[in-house]
Amino acid sequence: MSQAPQSHESGHEGPIQTPQQLIVAVALAFIVPVAIIVLLVSYVSSGNQGAAGSDALTAQATAERIMPVGTVEIKLASANTGPRAGEEVYKAQCVNCHGAGMLGAPKFGAAGDWTARIAKGDATLVDHALKGFNSMTAQGGGEYSDLEIHRAVVYMVNGSGGKFAEPAAPAASAASAP
Repeated sequence: MSQAPQSHESGHEGPIQTPQQLIVAVALAFIVPVAIIVLLVSYVSSGNQGAAGSDALTAQATAERIMPVGTVEIKLASANTGPRAGEEVYKAQCVNCHGAGMLGAPKFGAAGDWTARIAKGDATLVDHALKGFNSMTAQGGGEYSDLEIHRAVVYMVNGSGGKFAEPAAPAASAASAP
């Protein structure tokens, strides 16, 4: 018995039989993975961006991020009728550090803190207050005239055992003679 030769097509047929089926299979091989990747990316990026326990999206955090950089402060020019007294300047500016003795500042009323400083004299202490000294900024960081700073220094010294004379306000300049 002789056997007839077998053809190629008889035992191994694939699912793609026409050129149209081949085009559809190739297109789907690219489109399906791309669609899956796009869906995964949109799923991952759609969640809350803050980390666990983060308050990045709270109302307070938002308010802090958009708060103004500066403020405008309006002061009445008529409220100040002349140079302020030493006690007033001390309470407005100097008490923050000298009231508690912060950053090595001599504490108001503590004679021991002031003894060596008083010995240096009025001019030296006023110079330190006006130009800054050690941790203290110039004029204590305030907006006062030299006379007002001088009065505050005298107030602190005299309140701590010193006997400095309070500086007088300069006399009003007389009108020019014709």
